[in-house]
Amino acid sequence: MALQDLRAGTRNEEGIARAMEKLKAQFGERFQTGEAIRHQHAHTLTYIPPQLPDGVVFAESADDVKEVVRCCAALKVPVIPFGTGSSLEGQVNAPSGGISIDFSKMNRILSVNAEDLDCTVEPGVTREQLNVHLRDTGLFFPIDPGANASIGGMASTRASGTNAVRYGTMKDNVLSVTAVTASGEEIRTARRARKSSAGYDLTRLFVGAEGTLGVLTSVTLRLQGIPAVIAGGVCGFPTLRDASNAVIMTIQLGIPVARIELVNALQIRACNAYSGLSLIEQPTLFVEFHGSEDSVKLQSEEFSAVVAECGGGAFDWTSDPQARAKLWKARHDVYFSAKSLRSGCNVIATDVCVPISRFADCVAETEDDINAHGLTGPIVGHAGDGNFHVSLVIDDTDPAELAKAEAFVARLNTRALAMDGTCTGEHGIGQGKIPYLERELGGAVDLMRQVKRALDPDNIFNPGKIFHLD
Repeated sequence: MALQDLRAGTRNEEGIARAMEKLKAQFGERFQTGEAIRHQHAHTLTYIPPQLPDGVVFAESADDVKEVVRCCAALKVPVIPFGTGSSLEGQVNAPSGGISIDFSKMNRILSVNAEDLDCTVEPGVTREQLNVHLRDTGLFFPIDPGANASIGGMASTRASGTNAVRYGTMKDNVLSVTAVTASGEEIRTARRARKSSAGYDLTRLFVGAEGTLGVLTSVTLRLQGIPAVIAGGVCGFPTLRDASNAVIMTIQLGIPVARIELVNALQIRACNAYSGLSLIEQPTLFVEFHGSEDSVKLQSEEFSAVVAECGGGAFDWTSDPQARAKLWKARHDVYFSAKSLRSGCNVIATDVCVPISRFADCVAETEDDINAHGLTGPIVGHAGDGNFHVSLVIDDTDPAELAKAEAFVARLNTRALAMDGTCTGEHGIGQGKIPYLERELGGAVDLMRQVKRALDPDNIFNPGKIFHLD
């Protein structure tokens, strides 16, 4: 299936009309049906065509969510949760129409338990908002996808980011959630204890479900202490394989890096132009260490030895907050810097993840593939956990170029699966990667379908995502 070949689900016209009438009466101005707002709530940061919901409810509380779900469940109308719209695989599209629940007004931080290193937030809280709130407590939330995503969306897509090599992904940092199920009731999946053997791990079931099993109304998160010293920097390498080998050796030696990001030469060119950096255009590692002054110094020295062994240049590092912030801001802005490489073009942002021992092979073969087919595709990677991204910059109005790009994405996913990797390390499946999930997990997808049918018998929760039920 081509990425553009999106199924339009069967519409329940009568049910949608009745639901819209009831929700308008219930929510008044907080229920919107204007085309511009509906289009905004089908927007994704990729070229997958938007499929608009029929209406948008701006929820302000868990009770609002329960009312929407009860109404839609009774009439068998789809419900699509919406955080900030920064998902990359069409997760917020509405292929069967229905009602989008916007969580921007559910953005309260409900509690911070500093002694226990946890907090509970509503799903519309963004990662940047949370860390600003936590700053005076000496704590922070470490998961940092490139966008200022909402916590509910990050939990739903099992997001990660540059810190994942040290702090893990959302599945490691969510203690519990509350969610509204198909019955319209709100459940809590766990308490705040750091571990539990009490029954099924329902928290992990909802984390990564992409809104297909229920609607999250709160998320309880692990927090971390802000390190005494944070130091980071960059080092360049002659080839992408040399840089990748340095990553592999760093991880295998157990050097406790907090971040180790791979950026290829083309992406460095884009970062220099877009973010005002002045780095040499060569494969480069962005690295950061967290800890005490002595431990950070030791880690930097150990890493420098690895760099030298792999043919890299000097490791230029600093603990200056402003210099580090500029560097990581450039890393987080790679989507936009890549897009600026070709005026008037769009981006297919895709990712795969492989075992760390195969990382160098996968990245090098992928760059060779991009060059051999005349594509523009900068590469960046959360290299420490074997995850990397390609931002294909394409003219999506040109059918030939679009077909070439889609063929590359198919080869990339096939390559990762052949190395016992995954078709997505952090973007999720959404609509764009449905065919590859079947190849990756085979019969396990049928078990997912059984879970979906058991929890959502009428398929109202974000239908057409992760897999097709038929």
